[in-house]
Amino acid sequence: MAIENKRKADDSSALVPVPKKSKNEVAVGNKNKSVLQAAPARTSNLFAPIMVCEGHEGEVFTVDFHPEGQYFATSGFDRKVFLWSVYGECENISVMTGHTGAVTELHFTPDGSNVITSSTDYTLGLWDVVTSQRVRKYKGHTTFVNSIHGARRGPQLMVSGGDDSTVRIWDQRKKQCSFTMDSVYQTTAVTFNDTAEQVFSGGIDNDIKVWDVRNKEILYTLKGHTDTVTGLALSYDGSYVLSNSMDNTLRIWDVRPYAPVERCVKVFNGHQHNFEKNLLRCAWSPDGNKVSAGSADRFVYVWDTTSRRIIYKLPGHNGSVNAVAFHPNEPIIASVGSDKLVYIGEID
Repeated sequence: MAIENKRKADDSSALVPVPKKSKNEVAVGNKNKSVLQAAPARTSNLFAPIMVCEGHEGEVFTVDFHPEGQYFATSGFDRKVFLWSVYGECENISVMTGHTGAVTELHFTPDGSNVITSSTDYTLGLWDVVTSQRVRKYKGHTTFVNSIHGARRGPQLMVSGGDDSTVRIWDQRKKQCSFTMDSVYQTTAVTFNDTAEQVFSGGIDNDIKVWDVRNKEILYTLKGHTDTVTGLALSYDGSYVLSNSMDNTLRIWDVRPYAPVERCVKVFNGHQHNFEKNLLRCAWSPDGNKVSAGSADRFVYVWDTTSRRIIYKLPGHNGSVNAVAFHPNEPIIASVGSDKLVYIGEID
């Protein structure tokens, strides 16, 4: 019998059923060989291009990388400071407890041995990374403390700002506040300049004040924002300050001595604030080529500082993105949100 005259078996009677290709499947390659399409090239040593860290029991407000890049810390409404490993499966290494109110901001000290925190329990904390214990508690503010930052070099100084309309300077080795600078309105964000001789503070009056630490007086004021300043970050070279505001703009200011009178050099748009009025923080990449900020629309925005273009609009969070941080050595960005989640992922 000629083969072509044989009756073909219907699919149901076939001994080895072959799954039919769906219309959406595309065969790549020729008839004999199927070729797997290559995944995008990896750019970092992360375990996977995107990692999600779970464990917080409330909104997460703040994140910072260890100066050497091996660890990062997060904290928020659940009052706990979580320390995570960047590499491997991003395991939670330790949980530090002690604050009785939400932690509003945290940062590693320059040598990486401690974490400093500000809280709505009116206090600041100094935590030992190795023992996971609070080694010092600083009292002085009379209401919520919204922001804290440490000096980059020189003496172990910290600056804090709160709803008591004060900007306070602290020596980490002493329990008491070194001195207080009075502002008229609530202070929502603070940071030092590169030499810790000046302090930048932002508040609900929309202005950024530049304080002389020695003379305890305002040197000049940066005007331009039309709503509360929620985050301040100094560039790695110390020449520029990044500010985020509820007016839905992110601005770069030239804070070098003898800069022109108009110090606002860049304005970035795209991210959102909303009725929650969270203190959305902002961050610089180590090379100064990128900036990022939290956003209430659940996306992480990354801008190119030269072109002012949005180069990443990263999805994933199911709530307001409250803070972001760039890894010190690799193209990695971390974000924390009101959905209790921590995301860490690689970028180009």
